Amino acid sequence: MILVTGASGTLGRPVTRRLAEAGADVHALSRRAREPESGVIWHRGDLVTGEGIEDAIAGVETIVHCASDPLRAKRDLTAARRLIGAARGQGAPHLVYISIVGVDKIPYRYYRIKHAVERMIEDSGLPYTILRATQFHTLPDAVFNALTKVPGLMLLPGGLRDQPVDAGEVAERLADLALGAGPERRVGDMGGPEVLTVEEMMRDYLEARGLRRPVRVPVPFPGRAGRGFREGHHLAPDRAVGKRTWRQFLDETHTHR
Repeated sequence: MILVTGASGTLGRPVTRRLAEAGADVHALSRRAREPESGVIWHRGDLVTGEGIEDAIAGVETIVHCASDPLRAKRDLTAARRLIGAARGQGAPHLVYISIVGVDKIPYRYYRIKHAVERMIEDSGLPYTILRATQFHTLPDAVFNALTKVPGLMLLPGGLRDQPVDAGEVAERLADLALGAGPERRVGDMGGPEVLTVEEMMRDYLEARGLRRPVRVPVPFPGRAGRGFREGHHLAPDRAVGKRTWRQFLDETHTHR
């Protein structure tokens, strides 16, 4: 019996689907009511308030914790505390957590909180597995989409690179970890197949969408966090295990060719 938190999100949805396809007894947690679907039992609950969590976690042997809120990152700490507390009340379920490459090296607020959640899990006394991945394709896609809606010159930070990875491939890895023999603590990082500059990624994005926009680089990315990103602490070039490239994602996501 496996519970997926954040089961309706970018990562949680494919994790839930892959576990169901593997024949697991899948329970899915979401803050909103969901329509029933084959192979998945949906629970309505809120990890921040605690509403519905005890019922959702009852009898669970493994938890895949995908729920996160980058825009209100401090909620992740509250959510983790409630989840860990509820899990302890159910014995010692295996807790599988998705984190981000570089959270321990880049003093960016959201990264700091993700790292704090990692430490909470490590100190929880629960059996656990933590996987760190690079950014999903959907993040730069959303950022670039927002930038194209601002009239005039498009400004990009200089000296930045990214190694986007397919969310579906990360979901497959998480599902394998949840279905595996047991907890593995920290497993090897998971990165996309290529490291690209932000300029290269934007050029590909504009081409895929058939857009022509003036772009200016570099724009400074100040502070210690900016330095951490410029130094590439969020990259995992030695763990480029992903297969779907940025261009493949764009070609399959945007209708223009």
